[in-house]
Amino acid sequence: QVQLVESGGGLVQAGGSLRLSCVASGSVFSAYHMGWYRQAPGKQRELVAHITTSGRTNYVDSVKGRFTISRDNAKNTVALQMTSLKPEDSAVYYCNAPTQLDRWGWGQGTQVTVSS
Repeated sequence: QVQLVESGGGLVQAGGSLRLSCVASGSVFSAYHMGWYRQAPGKQRELVAHITTSGRTNYVDSVKGRFTISRDNAKNTVALQMTSLKPEDSAVYYCNAPTQLDRWGWGQGTQVTVSS
């Protein structure tokens, strides 16, 4: 069973930056594409950044140019560097493997709150 532990969230003013980190237990991490998701109150969870096993990245339009996803397979971690944050980025952020959502479940997430 893989466990996902997210950290790094907090309260930041608009225009500020945060770096989120996710640690995945188990030795299979490097075999999976990974993503960062977010869920704001009353909204569906959405995938905002994706990184393949080879390091190719993709982003939802709303965060392109502001967020950067990276991974360190040796440390079983995936990070999300967020800059130029906006109030609409406020949400609980989660990491997961898009193909393993049903098997791995979700971690507790990390809250990001951006004040205007």
